[in-house]
Amino acid sequence: MNKILIIKTGYSELLDKENNSRKVSLGDILRTTCLLHLFKKDNVSWVTDESAFPLLEKNPYIHRVLPYDLTTTFQLMAEEFDTVINLEKTPGICALSDRIRARRNRYGFTFNSQSGTAEPYAMASNILTVCADPHLKKTNKKTAQELLFETVGETWNKEEYVLGYTPKTDEIFDVGLNTQVGQKWPTKSWPSNHWDKLESLLSENKIKTSRQEKNNPLILGDLFKYIDWINSCKVLVSNDSLGLHLGIALKKKVFGLFGPTPHLEVYFYGRGKAILPEPVPSCLPCFEGKCLRERNCLEDISPNTIYNEVLKII
Repeated sequence: MNKILIIKTGYSELLDKENNSRKVSLGDILRTTCLLHLFKKDNVSWVTDESAFPLLEKNPYIHRVLPYDLTTTFQLMAEEFDTVINLEKTPGICALSDRIRARRNRYGFTFNSQSGTAEPYAMASNILTVCADPHLKKTNKKTAQELLFETVGETWNKEEYVLGYTPKTDEIFDVGLNTQVGQKWPTKSWPSNHWDKLESLLSENKIKTSRQEKNNPLILGDLFKYIDWINSCKVLVSNDSLGLHLGIALKKKVFGLFGPTPHLEVYFYGRGKAILPEPVPSCLPCFEGKCLRERNCLEDISPNTIYNEVLKII
């Protein structure tokens, strides 16, 4: 049994440039769990932001979930691991990772002491190259899972996310409308009037629907309740957000609404699909937190298009 350390706090998204933010991308952390299939027989420790604990606790392939704080920092510098995998591009986290003893392997990102920036170990070079080049970011056709496995010198064979929490709900709704987005990417949000129209179309046709912000207020602040709500839906319509990745992890049929972020890096495991604006604007994906156009591209995803997609599988 090897001792493995994974550092993934969600401060820097896998295919986004580093901006030294402390805004946590929970969806990016969840999809990283596909790597755990490689270490099922090993002793895995995972360092993350405390807000992500509900996504990782009780995971059968994680021995310890540790918060990214000062106490953990000192503890890890006194430990030794067989393999250290740092998937954060934040310079300070890279510097910490370099100071943790690894007997055999280091993967992901390291700290360049001359430039004060993150740089990749050899097998992570594709990720940093894609992040740095706007053209490559737009033309990249590899999923996040493919790139993650490449980072540790392995080949992705459609391994799925691993969510440790077992939901306490049954499926009682035909369709869940996951309307909210995180503060990091407000441009991912489908307009409220479009959600209203879709909800109306579904209700008129006796399709039992649940809308995120109209449900139990607890689901907006309690991650366990949020997972329970998503599990109560047979089909999920979602912005590109944590909810989308939770739907994938829970093996729901998921329709993802994409605009500023790349749909090709998300894999639906044959249970859903990405929906894009029509017509597709030339700037998509733009990777901008604030739309530079007069009209947000997501406004060009028609509620009728989503409704017709849902009807095909209901």
